[in-house]
Amino acid sequence: MKEDKKQSIYCPIEYGLQVFGGKWKARVICVLNDKGTLRYNQLREEMPEITDGMLASTLKELMQENIVERKQYGEIPPRVEYSLTPKGESTLPILDIIRKWSMEQFKIEAKGNLEAAQKRLEEAVKADRTSCLANMVIDTDLKNAN
Repeated sequence: MKEDKKQSIYCPIEYGLQVFGGKWKARVICVLNDKGTLRYNQLREEMPEITDGMLASTLKELMQENIVERKQYGEIPPRVEYSLTPKGESTLPILDIIRKWSMEQFKIEAKGNLEAAQKRLEEAVKADRTSCLANMVIDTDLKNAN
């Protein structure tokens, strides 16, 4: 993050989210934590949905924040590896708390979807729909909940 951005942030939470928030930063941190030191292509293989440009940009931002370090070896062919810094490792407990909170929210939402599916089944039975059709309704809702 550039220095002027840091100066414009007054809330500590906002600063933290700026450092490791966003779609890909937390995922890169988690992959490097789970897999250890990785080369660019290995990191890319762990996240097939990310584009090369987005991965390069994300790594650059994480390196600017000293979350990820890049080590280049003087070999032929060239070899570059990425790993978490101690500051990057310090984000792991925070990300774990966010993961736990998210799992609880997913459970609540899934339960809500299940309750909605059960309600639709009851309505289908009341409307004298066939059991097969009613089961299709609940099966569709359950698949959408997953």
